[in-house]
Amino acid sequence: MPTALITPEALYEQPGPHVDRLLEAGFEVRYPDDSTFTRGRPPAETIAGLEGIDAILAGGEKLTSEVLEGCPGLRVIARCGVGFDRVDIPAATRLGRVVTITPTANHAAVAEQALALLFGVSKRVALHDRLVRSGGWSTEPMRPIRGQTMGVFGLGRIGRSMAVRCASLGMTVIATEKYPDESFCAEQGIELVDFDTLLARSDAITIHCPLNDETRGLFDATVLSNMKPGSVIINTARGGIIVETALYDALQNGPLAAAGLDVFEQEPASSDNPLFKLDNIVVSPHLAGADTTSIQDMANEAADCIATLYEGNWPGPAVVNSDVQATWAW
Repeated sequence: MPTALITPEALYEQPGPHVDRLLEAGFEVRYPDDSTFTRGRPPAETIAGLEGIDAILAGGEKLTSEVLEGCPGLRVIARCGVGFDRVDIPAATRLGRVVTITPTANHAAVAEQALALLFGVSKRVALHDRLVRSGGWSTEPMRPIRGQTMGVFGLGRIGRSMAVRCASLGMTVIATEKYPDESFCAEQGIELVDFDTLLARSDAITIHCPLNDETRGLFDATVLSNMKPGSVIINTARGGIIVETALYDALQNGPLAAAGLDVFEQEPASSDNPLFKLDNIVVSPHLAGADTTSIQDMANEAADCIATLYEGNWPGPAVVNSDVQATWAW
């Protein structure tokens, strides 16, 4: 009987349709000895935790080449979410492991959190909460959202969800996307622009792209300095896309007015991160894609990927490394 390990903390020892799907497909379902396993462990501990496991319904584990080579029985890595930067994809492909994501499960949740961060910095929600609780008061006008120009960097499922929501708030939406869905842009009245134009025209920029060699450190000191004076940046994608030292300087000395961050270069973020000393920033702990609805939807989709593969079928668009299909067998 094959064994599936379920690691995300929100799913730890929790019943649900995802468990039922695996059991019905013929899997034994297990959980790590510790619910925090998914936060990442040294390679040797990760390998030990995956001993005897055929498929992992994965959270944030770092599945490096060393880990994958140390787990010869692991056949499928089914990630909850759309990011896969914690999995060494070339190594997984070389070793014949299938890596899947959940492309239709959490885009709305991420867009909602990106909006929450936009409101948080525009209306200074956290700052005003602390101020009023301490007996203070403020009459300083807040930043409007209606009538502002939102620049969407990346128009995948999440970016498109965000764009629609911003338009409904009365914002003008422009976007930069390497492979745009032009019919969607035409229907929604979204203007496609190059990166430099996005920086220059946007009152706020929201990042919705993967972390890869092209985007790692993309928002550095030069790029941030070219953003519109008084603008805002929102990042619910990956922390490595923004250089935090450059962001700190841009928030302190301009041109940025504020930032909303759900992701960081180091996670969990350290309490001594200089950004946390600033009042013009609102943060959350990389939970944008994790509301109660999206968590169950991701679990269901990931479990279905594992079961579908075991049943001899191919889960199509959910597979990250489709190159393994020609030679893959359970």
